[in-house]
Amino acid sequence: MDSVTIAEIDAEHVWHPYGGFPSTTGPRVVRECEGVTITLADGTELVDGMSSWWAAVHGYRHPRLDAALAEQAGKMSHVMFGGLTHQPAAQLAAKLVAMTPEPLRKVFFADSGSVSVEVAVKMAVQYWRSLGRPDKRTLLTWRGGYHGDTFAPMSVCDPEGGMHAMWRGVIADQVFVPAPPDAREGGAVDQAYLAMLDAELEARRDHLAAVIVEPVVQGAGGMRFHSPELIAGLRRLCDRHDVLLICDEIATGFGRTGTLFAVDAAEVSPDIMCLGKALTGGYLTLAATLTTDRIAEVISRGEAGGLAHGPTFMANPLACAVACTSLDVLADSAWRSRVPEIGRRLADGLAPLRRVSGVVDVRTLGAIAVVELDGPVDMVAATDAAVAAGLWVRPFRNLIYAMPPFIIDDRQLDVVVAGMSAAAHASLATATRELAS
Repeated sequence: MDSVTIAEIDAEHVWHPYGGFPSTTGPRVVRECEGVTITLADGTELVDGMSSWWAAVHGYRHPRLDAALAEQAGKMSHVMFGGLTHQPAAQLAAKLVAMTPEPLRKVFFADSGSVSVEVAVKMAVQYWRSLGRPDKRTLLTWRGGYHGDTFAPMSVCDPEGGMHAMWRGVIADQVFVPAPPDAREGGAVDQAYLAMLDAELEARRDHLAAVIVEPVVQGAGGMRFHSPELIAGLRRLCDRHDVLLICDEIATGFGRTGTLFAVDAAEVSPDIMCLGKALTGGYLTLAATLTTDRIAEVISRGEAGGLAHGPTFMANPLACAVACTSLDVLADSAWRSRVPEIGRRLADGLAPLRRVSGVVDVRTLGAIAVVELDGPVDMVAATDAAVAAGLWVRPFRNLIYAMPPFIIDDRQLDVVVAGMSAAAHASLATATRELAS
């Protein structure tokens, strides 16, 4: 099928994420991907600055991941997980327990990150119901967060600035506190903010099942960074007020922020942790919700006799097999030194944008770089400019950001810098023309 036919069928029938018909950005047809490169149907080669929405940390067509997928396909591609188990699932569970902080020892596999958050919410609510405290069913979170697009995650996404504001009155009402203060290098954690959290948890402890946050980095809600010490303080407050702590590490897990998990920087463990995205190296959709022996035991003694959830493709053998190998590849790599190097090169390259009128902030953390503008990004202009510079990124709201694969080299990082800079200048130029007219 030629690229024109693909584009025509797409335009007529395919509904892309966060958009309508017709698509305002005209999706580009991809022919193939390898390493850090996306090749379009016309032969244009682009450095992938997005890791396919933060998942393909090892790049594309990694030989070890390809081999793991092929080997598993030769045994079984799928088998139901109800009443059955298999080596890839058992092996992956053991690896996750070994690499996540104690006392996370129980692993529930899910289809996607959003579903893993649904599972986490069910765990928290069922835990308290099983203890005879059904009134503890509300969640508390801070503004600026994003946890997914299914109903429970939507209820804890930012209620005003997020994309789910239209669902007010349909999704559950949760408790929101102000967004966490921005991290300041070398600065102490904001004690006034912790005091506010303390007061909120104290006032609502009889009704709160859990606090749910993205530790250290708020992702799709605004790409904001906060102090690891804030997570440590939140852990102490949840313990004090008898509230569970859920940490959504779907975006931050597996080295993205410079530590294996973002909670590692805070030296704490949540009661429930959600993992996804980079879990399979971007090959297949898979997520996991981890919790403690205590929570699993209490839920299992409750009225339902177990967790009331069971995805059809739970613990898919293909996904589990490639995830096991992806974790091995990560362990065998020099990510601990490379991720900070990526961050430094991006920070140095993007620093001149700080002096550009219309740029509010330039920030980096681990292998994450963000350029924040003072108004909405012109998606068409910014994307076209980035592609012309040889880069694929997907801006949103007022943010142009990159989360490249860990295998990216310095030459490709220079392309990321050039493309992000071009995207920012193109978007700002559009805004200037609109003001002039």
